[in-house]
Amino acid sequence: MQLDRMVAFHKTMGDATRLRIVFLLAAGPLHGQAIAGKLGLTPPTITHHMKKMRDINVIYERREKNTIYFYLNESVIKQQAAVLGSMISKDEKRGENLAEKQKILQNFFTTEGRLKNIPAQRKKKLVVYEHLVRGLQAGKKYPEKELNEYILQFHEDYATIRREFIINHYMYRENSIYELNPEEMWAKAEY
Repeated sequence: MQLDRMVAFHKTMGDATRLRIVFLLAAGPLHGQAIAGKLGLTPPTITHHMKKMRDINVIYERREKNTIYFYLNESVIKQQAAVLGSMISKDEKRGENLAEKQKILQNFFTTEGRLKNIPAQRKKKLVVYEHLVRGLQAGKKYPEKELNEYILQFHEDYATIRREFIINHYMYRENSIYELNPEEMWAKAEY
């Protein structure tokens, strides 16, 4: 699950030495001996920290002859910071667009709750998909067959909708088992 990855990232990066290493690598790539020297630590200690950081994809390495240089994977750090920031920031627009969302749902769902058709416009699609995933339980693991049966209650094209759940980060899939992502990770319609 994505939440597990976030927890692993923040647990690993909650170490002062690893934060110092990130700070050093932000200026450019360095080899282990240089990092050890700048931090006043032994090379085996640096190797330990680098392995932990490599496990969460914060760093990557390149070999030049007999020397391994470590590089900072800035995109991973920025992504984790953005996700955490979105989780704690207040969504000021949440209430503003409620009427528009209700209108979209009325247009695309029958009175019995069936989806008439999948909208072509992305904004409307996201409103419809969010409505559908709200019927799923957070933390529950759904086998593919069970998820298909759930979607079939609303629309016959369960494969497309299931795929859209993954593409738009509503759900996470591993070994044909599906689980809801935290709501902060869901794709949002731009208003």
